[in-house]
Amino acid sequence: MSMTTSKETNPSVINKELDRITQRIISRSLKTRAAYLKKIEQARCMTVHRASLACGNLAHGFAACQSEEKQILKSMTRSDIAIINSYNDMLSAHRPYDKYPEQLKKALLEAGSIGQVAAGVPAMCDGVTQGQDGMELSMLSRDVIAMSTAIGLSHNMFDGALYLGICDKIVPGLMLGALSFGHLPAIFVPAGPMATGLPNKEKVRIRQLYAEGKVDRLALLEAEAASYHGIGTCTFYGTANSNQMMMEVMGLHLPGASFVPPDSPLRDALTEAAARQITRLTEQSGQYLPIGQLVNEKVIVNGIVALLATGGSTNLTMHLVAIARAAGIIINWDDFSDISAIVPLICRIYPNGQADINQFQAAGGVALLIHQLLQKGLLYNDVHTVAGFGLERYTMEPWLNNGQLEWREGPKSSFNPDVIAEIKHPFSPHGGTKLLSGNLGRAVMKTSAVPEENQVIEAPAVVFNNQNEIASHFEAGELNKDCIIVVRFQGPSANGMPELHKLMPPLGVLMDKGYKVALVTDGRLSGASGKVPSAIHVTPEAYNGGLLAKVKNGDIIRVNALTGELQLLVDEEELNKRQPFEADLTAERSGCGRELFGALRRHLSGAEEGACSIDF
Repeated sequence: MSMTTSKETNPSVINKELDRITQRIISRSLKTRAAYLKKIEQARCMTVHRASLACGNLAHGFAACQSEEKQILKSMTRSDIAIINSYNDMLSAHRPYDKYPEQLKKALLEAGSIGQVAAGVPAMCDGVTQGQDGMELSMLSRDVIAMSTAIGLSHNMFDGALYLGICDKIVPGLMLGALSFGHLPAIFVPAGPMATGLPNKEKVRIRQLYAEGKVDRLALLEAEAASYHGIGTCTFYGTANSNQMMMEVMGLHLPGASFVPPDSPLRDALTEAAARQITRLTEQSGQYLPIGQLVNEKVIVNGIVALLATGGSTNLTMHLVAIARAAGIIINWDDFSDISAIVPLICRIYPNGQADINQFQAAGGVALLIHQLLQKGLLYNDVHTVAGFGLERYTMEPWLNNGQLEWREGPKSSFNPDVIAEIKHPFSPHGGTKLLSGNLGRAVMKTSAVPEENQVIEAPAVVFNNQNEIASHFEAGELNKDCIIVVRFQGPSANGMPELHKLMPPLGVLMDKGYKVALVTDGRLSGASGKVPSAIHVTPEAYNGGLLAKVKNGDIIRVNALTGELQLLVDEEELNKRQPFEADLTAERSGCGRELFGALRRHLSGAEEGACSIDF
């Protein structure tokens, strides 16, 4: 790849506090990182990996290939690249991947290498399953994706891998699998966002009207269909687009690849370029760069910074913990909170603004984001990327020059300051994610979409053990008061930690009526939590002895995102007398395939440890 950067893009000296936090992470991770690097070095092969296979093994590995491909694979001089694909034709984000394997194979063959689809991994959508039983498989699916990736790569035929994935659990699962084969070079190949549809503000308005009974189901369906209307990722800034942002800033996409729309000439050119580029990173190329070496402590910190500067999905506070641990790096929510204190919020993308991801791209996109953060010393430039050394390469943007893919200097200032602010005048001096702690445990709040006057609430608890219980109480008017809604037994060990988006429309209605309302839960809300102040991912969860299990209706709870406080205001003597509530979860562990995941669920770690079942 050929790209040059101007002197203007050369980054400033790294922020001292950011470097202090990074050094803390490096020190904390010394033993685990060293053990990981030793493991992947032992797995490294100085020649093509398939050369270690017996003849019978190898014959099985290329039995289905065409004659030309077989000759290349027999030669033991060219690379074999695995393609791990999350394609299905039901989900909009993954529908474009149907044509990618043949496109990638063709580009690889032209570069003198072979591509083989090594595995298909499941891709489910929280948008389809939210409020349904299937949502309780969502978080578990990430680890299944990691395992499926590892099974595909375990044939040991491959010298590098291309990963095709977009949405909530798919990219983190692919990352966990890729890092378990950290001796292989890797490039992640995105598919891009769908075209802009019904404005997000209007969609939310219709949802709230439906919750109040003011419009019927047909009107609601028409609004939803106008929002989610074509191929590509949903255009709001939830986990899917947060994944794409993070992967580009971590140097695992080609520069500028994240938000180019599907089925466009530039998208096709970037996909083909990813195939060519992976061949330049293999052992045979002489420029060997395995993903396990690329993803170091500085790269992880860069991912956290990008997440916070853009007000990204709170799901990544778990996924990044798991991803880092898969590379032998140990991070926790203190790191997120401390970095949030020094990283300004410079993006407004729905739900923390009215713009969608296409408007973000038009305002300057990832290239502008990286440029501004580098200039302030808030990203590490001295990191490896799949495009070469130095993150400043990602201040460039791709374009087609007479049909040929090239990179040119990206924007240096925002084309729409209401979407991407100049970093000297941010929307907020701190990032959009806050750690809360107190006797109820530790939790995360996405504050970027919550007005400051709503970030502090002290009110009586209304306790539910299942999100489905809330609708009848809302419809009966029993929640028309200042209150803190507690939804417990929604953590990883209890029921797989589903997202609770079903709660947002009724709670939004209560806030619009003037009531002070907040949510406290050991479940999830991800990137679309919106204006309701929500202390989520509470750990320890109620099922595993968390104090949430002792909360009663009427108990006063204080949620203060300004001071980071999450406190049950009941004296300790009273709490010691109480027995924790024991929820009957039998019905939530059977049906819709949930009974198949019992072993996984029993081995999930807590939210702050990544809600992960994998032994790293």
